[in-house]
Amino acid sequence: MTIQLNGKPREIEAGTTLRRLLDDLHLDALRVAVQVNLEIVKRERHASVALGPGDEVEILTFMAGG
Repeated sequence: MTIQLNGKPREIEAGTTLRRLLDDLHLDALRVAVQVNLEIVKRERHASVALGPGDEVEILTFMAGG
């Protein structure tokens, strides 16, 4: 199925959760903020939120520096 990930189409398996998506992208859930269909999803819900066709996912990573 296809979702929009940071504005670009991405194919994922049906039933993929946010946690699995982050794992597949090699992203640490402690260092990102995730929004699905314009709604921020709290970290403790990542494992229970399954993505659906056409969902729009935005992932913001936190970076140190100055």
